[in-house]
Amino acid sequence: MLSAQFLVTALVVVIAPGTGVIYTLAMGLGQGRRAALWAALGCTFGIVPSLAAATLGLAAVLHTSALLFTVMKFAGVAYLLYLAWQALRSGGTLAVAADGRAQPGLAIARRAALINILNPKLSVFFLALLPPFLSGNPATATVEMTLLGAVFMALTFGVFVIYGLFAARARDLLLGSARAMRWLNRGFAAIFVALAGRLAEEPA
Repeated sequence: MLSAQFLVTALVVVIAPGTGVIYTLAMGLGQGRRAALWAALGCTFGIVPSLAAATLGLAAVLHTSALLFTVMKFAGVAYLLYLAWQALRSGGTLAVAADGRAQPGLAIARRAALINILNPKLSVFFLALLPPFLSGNPATATVEMTLLGAVFMALTFGVFVIYGLFAARARDLLLGSARAMRWLNRGFAAIFVALAGRLAEEPA
């Protein structure tokens, strides 16, 4: 069940840059260490609904229902485009600026959680990732899925914290350059738009 193979697989998946990583980096660069930690926490807890769906078998229902998958998918697309706009807009919640106001931690975490909650691929991903590492005993399958999911969440939080703290440290080097901050905001916006496009292309 909990093996070195699972830990390596999960770590590779978590380290690979995705929407949550980009959001955490943006918050670290935009508002510093505290915001990055809240972003990492929100991204981690945003995994819970998808993990629960995979554990209870609801992910299979989502995967076989084209309408439900499409609704969830385009809700996620709209949210990513909203984040892109927030990165571009002066004073936006994701904009990197020297005089940016500190945002409430719960608001940062809530936006982070929605990134994962509105991604229908995540529950299907867990349904594919976790079963191969189960013992094969039906009586303990739910407990094992929950344990593996908890380990995956712990790895997610740890890796995202490292990403966020790195971004917060780099923030001090960038605040003195208005040009660098403009290009960072454009870059984050472009990445969110690209991620939205990729999600929109996913087949139901």
